Amino acid sequence: MERVGRRRNPYQLTDDTPVYVISVAAQLSGLHPQTLRQYDRLGLVSPDRTAGRGRRYSARDIELLRTVQQLSQEEGINLAGIKRIIELENQVAALQSRVAELSAAVEGAAAAMQQREAAVHASYRRDLVPYQDVQQASALVVWRPKRATEQ
Repeated sequence: MERVGRRRNPYQLTDDTPVYVISVAAQLSGLHPQTLRQYDRLGLVSPDRTAGRGRRYSARDIELLRTVQQLSQEEGINLAGIKRIIELENQVAALQSRVAELSAAVEGAAAAMQQREAAVHASYRRDLVPYQDVQQASALVVWRPKRATEQ
């Protein structure tokens, strides 16, 4: 995800930049171009499209193709299972991102609450003394008001 309001160099390549045509993507992933087309039809790996409907694969797509191949060949998982695994991994990544957002929001709210609490404590009058309950049998207090002549 790109941050809003931040300018990006249009010539800067990222892992999500679709630059590889199908033949190069097939070579980089070690798969046949027809396999890549099949994976696209099944929704396993969906590359971006050019204006002429040509497929363009990113570095992230190449990595995903390698993962699909490994799960299929080495782990023996069928393509429907692989599709479900990919969906669940994407869902987990989205949920982790949401948890991070919510954690940041909670931390911000906690900091704001602590600031407000500190402001309230700072506003206390310092001439007030907390009341302490004194047991009746242990103390005797005699209070006599001052007379007008003694002042």
